[in-house]
Amino acid sequence: MNWQDLCDSILALMKRDARISIQEIADRLDVPASEVTKALSEMEAQGRILGYTALTMEEENQTRAIIEVQIQPERDSGFDAIAQRICKFDEVVSAYLVSGRYDLHLEVVGNSLQDVAHFVASKLSTQPGVKSCATLFLLKKYKELGIELQKEENYERLQVSM
Repeated sequence: MNWQDLCDSILALMKRDARISIQEIADRLDVPASEVTKALSEMEAQGRILGYTALTMEEENQTRAIIEVQIQPERDSGFDAIAQRICKFDEVVSAYLVSGRYDLHLEVVGNSLQDVAHFVASKLSTQPGVKSCATLFLLKKYKELGIELQKEENYERLQVSM
């Protein structure tokens, strides 16, 4: 197995389970554990692995929203400078440059609808270059990072008799 294939295989295993041990990765890929350790260290140094996280259930007291933002690109930096400023806000948990009517797609978290609305009104919409925003509140999340969050419920349909 070449180095690139080894790294790709390690990442595929870790995407399914980030808690998998180095020894288990080595056993599954039939390579020495030292090679796995070396590959992980190299991918971290290169920025291919940016961090490790746990996928958790949402806290009940949190309100999440998707905010679409239309921005006026800056002359020298385009969308990047504005996006980087917006990413510094603690409320922003994800940010993407997208195609379509809006330019940025943000995922924002707050303690209430009012917190999210306050963030949009006082922090986001007042940023230089922000032209407009559309806020969509998340009601229920079914799948994240390839993992179904709720198992399908089996139920029997009630029979209708006339």
